[in-house]
Amino acid sequence: MSVTSAVSSDYNSGLSNVPIEHQFNPYSDNGGTVLGIAGEDFAILAGDTRHTTGYSINSRYEPKVFSVGDELLITANGFAADGDALVKRFRNQLKWYHFDHKKNLTIKSAARFIQHLLYGKRFFPYYVHTIIAGLDEEGKGAVYSFDPVGSYEREQCRAGGGAASLIMPFLDNQVNFKNQMDPDSNGTAKKELKYLKLDEVISLVRDAFSSATERHINVGDGLEILIVTKDGVRTEYYPLKKD
Repeated sequence: MSVTSAVSSDYNSGLSNVPIEHQFNPYSDNGGTVLGIAGEDFAILAGDTRHTTGYSINSRYEPKVFSVGDELLITANGFAADGDALVKRFRNQLKWYHFDHKKNLTIKSAARFIQHLLYGKRFFPYYVHTIIAGLDEEGKGAVYSFDPVGSYEREQCRAGGGAASLIMPFLDNQVNFKNQMDPDSNGTAKKELKYLKLDEVISLVRDAFSSATERHINVGDGLEILIVTKDGVRTEYYPLKKD
């Protein structure tokens, strides 16, 4: 279908047929930011609780990080409907895994299974940044991050969501010690890589989200941190700015 409309410019003042375009976008970005950090004997997932559409705040408490059982943590941040669908599907398949195999799902197997879930939807993908965290077979913290179609890798830390570009350089410097030099070497040797303690990680996460809240309108209201250790999973909550 087309209509006749006037096209005004410095070079042409005539009439032309311009088609009417109808567009539908099935995706929406509901804001928020998440991150995962692996420690020597723990792992954490953290996310803010603000849910937005454009410049509107839909909810000030919409959790983005979940404990799904077997001491596994998962977040799927981006389009909230897709994130909820992915988490629900994984929880359902985890129950079937218990029924079929009578054992817990390891973090390594969970990462591989989520890769299958994401790749199976590659032609109409889940519009989310997925991160999972847990303890590996040796009891060490493990964090796996995924792109929307299933490519994944194990990392020491990873941020995703609206303020990821603000937080990830901070994590690279403070967790991976990138661009840090040993102070005793007069700037000639890199700082030795080591695991951070849990209280240090929590302090870093709080600082990262406090800074992101100051600079990104889609991040704020509350910070929810899930921590997995050999003793299980616990949750910590801290308020963030609401404006």
